Amino acid sequence: MIDVFMDEKFIGEVENQEDFLKKVKDERQKGKLPNTLNIWYNDELKEVHIEIANGRVRRPLIVVEKGKSKLTAEHLKKLEANELTWKELFSQGVMEYLDAAEEENAYVALNEEDVTAEHTHMEISPSIILGLTTSLVPFANFGQSSRLNRGSKAQKQALGFYSANYLVRMDTDVNILHYPQNPLVKSFMYDVSKQNLHPAGQNIIIALMSYEGYNMQDALVFNKGSIDLGLARSTYYRPYKAEELRYAGGLIDEICVPDKEVKGYRSEEDYKLLEDDGIIFPESIVKEDDVIIGKTSPPRFLGEIDEFSIAANKRRESSITMRHGEPGKVDFVMVTENEEGMRLVKTRLRHQRIPEIGDKFASRHGQKGVVGLIVPEADMPFTVTGVKPDLIFSPHSIPSRMTVSHLLEVLAGKTGALDGRTIDATTFSSEPEHDLRKTLLELGFREDGTETLYNGLTGEKLKAKIFIGNMYYLRLKHMVANKLHARASGRIQLLTRQPIEGRAKGGGLRLGEMEKDCLVGHGASLLLKERFDSDITRIQVCESCGMLAVYDNFKNTQFCHRCGGNIVINTIQISYAFKLLLDELRALGIGPKLNLKSKYDDGSRTQRSK
Repeated sequence: MIDVFMDEKFIGEVENQEDFLKKVKDERQKGKLPNTLNIWYNDELKEVHIEIANGRVRRPLIVVEKGKSKLTAEHLKKLEANELTWKELFSQGVMEYLDAAEEENAYVALNEEDVTAEHTHMEISPSIILGLTTSLVPFANFGQSSRLNRGSKAQKQALGFYSANYLVRMDTDVNILHYPQNPLVKSFMYDVSKQNLHPAGQNIIIALMSYEGYNMQDALVFNKGSIDLGLARSTYYRPYKAEELRYAGGLIDEICVPDKEVKGYRSEEDYKLLEDDGIIFPESIVKEDDVIIGKTSPPRFLGEIDEFSIAANKRRESSITMRHGEPGKVDFVMVTENEEGMRLVKTRLRHQRIPEIGDKFASRHGQKGVVGLIVPEADMPFTVTGVKPDLIFSPHSIPSRMTVSHLLEVLAGKTGALDGRTIDATTFSSEPEHDLRKTLLELGFREDGTETLYNGLTGEKLKAKIFIGNMYYLRLKHMVANKLHARASGRIQLLTRQPIEGRAKGGGLRLGEMEKDCLVGHGASLLLKERFDSDITRIQVCESCGMLAVYDNFKNTQFCHRCGGNIVINTIQISYAFKLLLDELRALGIGPKLNLKSKYDDGSRTQRSK
């Protein structure tokens, strides 16, 4: 007997699971059982599972019976003539929805030619096996699966034209590409998914060659002339918000130019950009730490006695300032009300981003890299006709990644640009490579896409033929301007007295275990000491008992709580984090003892901890 489970609950047993499965599927096709039901047999556990719960991903497949597809040419004609609907195909049993579990028992063919007597289902189209974003990758069947995943990810991170009404929206962390284009090489899904309304890249000329070693390890060499003409230029938008909140006791925030009496008043210079209402004016140029919305708040804590004092009634400064490392221009100012009818002010800042060294770019094939060098246009290699590539891509990025689709796109892009048409590069049904080669040959170019290039610096002819063509390239949101971070001394944590963490807070850069090992390996002892002195502190240690002693700076006396006053006490330098550990151990009732030994071999009195 075979156990039967419905949504993982035991409901009974059957003798023959094959007959039971067939009967359930037949009843489902006839409409007697819900269309959302899926059934499968687990051969290892000898269990039949029926799934009808919500949240299952299901996909449509064509039913195959006795080695023949149920979807005939007659069905297709009726569909084209609008005599047949999508729902009717399912009610007639021509197609059905399968979830991941039922697909375990199915044998799915990619094409009609592949169908055998063993097959149970067939794909509507081979490209359906890919997700929406992945199906936009051209010549995807010529690329490796892991690269397709990366190509899919790159398209999600690409800058483009995400929304037509972006100027009236207050979205966080927005990038808009200035001159987005539709690709020359695209799959049919590009138009189906209306991606042509939201382009996210540009068609550029790319050459596969090395350039002075500046494009090794996936780096890219850019033509400065192309950047000056607007290549991959974008604008970065960030909103800032301030609202007047109402607190208990009738106290409220106030958006205004703070008064000099306010606690934490900055300086007149800091408020120079604010207008009389405390809000910055549009198109003003701002830099980091500039006040953009002036605001004062009531004091944080009100005690019973303080309520009547003058000091407690002093308001505090709580203005909105620019983020660290983000200069720009005020693009838009909006004044409105929140739910409580209090004033709400939003300002949006914009900053033009021109490609620079460290910015990230990618093709649709998972070939991502950062800008390694921006070369003056005069120094770029050029073809016989004077064409200079916008980007030089490293040829070493191709063999190990096996992204043949990347090379095919360059060839197809070149053909499309010269022939004045878009190239269909849909997965499994793209324009054949030999047709592209033939067209190139007819247009007077070499069929393999290579050309003779000349050295831009010396004017000499390059010995090797260089693969050069057009390609759709994406600028990704990972820009060096958003990631650049450095600091000297600054804010520290209250507990450990070590620098705080995070770029936004103006924190320090962590020198971890492995970085420490590098300095140890190089013997850079002074640098090592300096790096690990962020929380240096001096403590007094009693030489007889090894416990922490006390030094009274006012009376210039030192003593030990345990041993008294007539003992030798030494001052040592330790990390404050270690001192904190000693304090926490003492709080647990454990008295840690520090054994000191002489720093020098002559036994002099200068001491240091082990």
